[in-house]
Amino acid sequence: MKHLPILAFAAFFIFQSCSQQPATDATADATADSLSGWYGEEFAIAEVMPASALAAIPHEELGKEVVIETTIVECCRKKGCWMTVDMGEGSPMRVSFKDYGFFVPLNADGRSATLKGFAYLDTIDVDMLRHFAEDAGKSKEEIEAITEPEYELGFEATGVLIK
Repeated sequence: MKHLPILAFAAFFIFQSCSQQPATDATADATADSLSGWYGEEFAIAEVMPASALAAIPHEELGKEVVIETTIVECCRKKGCWMTVDMGEGSPMRVSFKDYGFFVPLNADGRSATLKGFAYLDTIDVDMLRHFAEDAGKSKEEIEAITEPEYELGFEATGVLIK
C-alpha cells in the first residue's frame, strides 16, 4: 500500500512521456516545410531525366536503374506506401517502394520529386485497382466502376527526394 503513490506517479510519467513523443513516422501529417527530404536510399543526383522520357525507353532496357524528375500527383492516403507521379501531359505512373521498405508523407501531392529506381511494364488486375482506389479515398461508386485490368508503366523506387 505504501508503494501505491510511487506506482501512480510512474504510470502518470509513462503515459505523459508516450503521449508527448514527436511523430517520427514519415507518413504522419506534416507541415509543408517538413515534407522535403530523403525517403528510402539517398543517391547522387546525376544524369536526371524527366519522367516523360521513360515512355521512350525500349522495352528491353526497362529494368535498368535511372534517376527521374517529376511531380507527385497522389499518395496513398492510408500509409504512404505508393504514389502516382506525372509522366507529362497528365499521364500518371504508379510508383512503389523497394521491398515495401519506406513510405512517403501522405500529403506530398503536388510536390516536385527526384526518384531513383527502375521502370517496368505491369498488368494491374481489377482487385488491385480497386484496392488502390480505396487507398486513395475514392467513393464506393468510383471503386465499383473499375471493371477492367490496366496495362501500364510502373516504377519501383529505391529512394525519393521530395523538394
